[in-house]
Amino acid sequence: MFIFAGIVALLIYGLLVYYIGRSVWSWMKPGPSLVLKWTYIVVLTVVSTSFISGRFFGNLTLLSVIGSYWMAIFYVLIILLPLMHIMLWLLRLTALRRDGLEKAAGSIVLVLMVIVIGFGSFNAYSPTVRAYDIHVDKNAGTLEQLNIVMASDMHFGVLSGKAHAARMVKEINDLKPDLVLFPGDIIDDDLDAYLRQGIDQILTGIQATYGVYASLGNHDRFEGEIPELIEALEQSGMTVLYDEKLTVEGLTLVGRRDKQDQERAELSTIMDGTDLSQPILLLDHQPNALEEAQQQGVDLIVSGHTHRGQVFPAHLITEAMFENDWGYLQKGQMHSIVSSGYGFWGPPIRLGSRSEIVQIHVTFQ
Repeated sequence: MFIFAGIVALLIYGLLVYYIGRSVWSWMKPGPSLVLKWTYIVVLTVVSTSFISGRFFGNLTLLSVIGSYWMAIFYVLIILLPLMHIMLWLLRLTALRRDGLEKAAGSIVLVLMVIVIGFGSFNAYSPTVRAYDIHVDKNAGTLEQLNIVMASDMHFGVLSGKAHAARMVKEINDLKPDLVLFPGDIIDDDLDAYLRQGIDQILTGIQATYGVYASLGNHDRFEGEIPELIEALEQSGMTVLYDEKLTVEGLTLVGRRDKQDQERAELSTIMDGTDLSQPILLLDHQPNALEEAQQQGVDLIVSGHTHRGQVFPAHLITEAMFENDWGYLQKGQMHSIVSSGYGFWGPPIRLGSRSEIVQIHVTFQ
């Protein structure tokens, strides 16, 4: 069934690429040259498959970059081109002159595409700070309040690179956090790109009174072993909680493996013996175990994964999939906060969402 669905998806994608390619060729009107035509077909084929092939052949940087920007162009054209064709069809029903009509429409699409991708890039690379105030009705020892800063889905790698990492470190430090939480997708399937750019050293600059803690997401993986990945992340100045818990001051911190990890433990097993009178903070990359977390006495669960759809109208899908796909939700005594993410996956744009750092002001009993 999975293979069949994959074949159908590839066929649909191929038809859409053909639609884009034919539309652009018709707009350019380059003439009858077979050499030019076949060159165009080869280039389009390479570009439209570059994102997949770049990762299939060992995360080749050039192909990955080309593929990421192609995905942005593909997304925008799939929206704009049908609108252009509908407009042309309606204009042909009028008495207006048709000379150069298609050329003009193509130019308009090109300008709009540049504007949309530029706006999407701004949203992706210019994160905002989103703040929440919550109260936990438990005693946290000497702590009366806590300033938590949370960032998820950085996807550090080729395009979400060292400059983006340095910006994040500065913005986190400017918020003067007591505690920093990273609930998954710190890297983008490629540990080598993360290390090669020195992002691990950049992240050691984060300053937090009680430390930096992380859980792993579905993209925190690579060709090596998980212990090697965890070691590299911990050399970045964070403590990775891999189906583990620990006590920090008057708090219990719990970090879960990602839901896609087949060896992920039950939350009740991880929390066995936990003092439920203390505030309990849980890092769980995908926000789909809220009921379980509430039943186990968790007070605050932080997640990411959804990107809030990243590009419009994908947020409608994440809203349908998750009880809390972005923002704040309270279930009984438990507070759920889901970030749209600091980075991005695939196309380096955000439309209908924006990169963010989350600040959580917690007060205790």
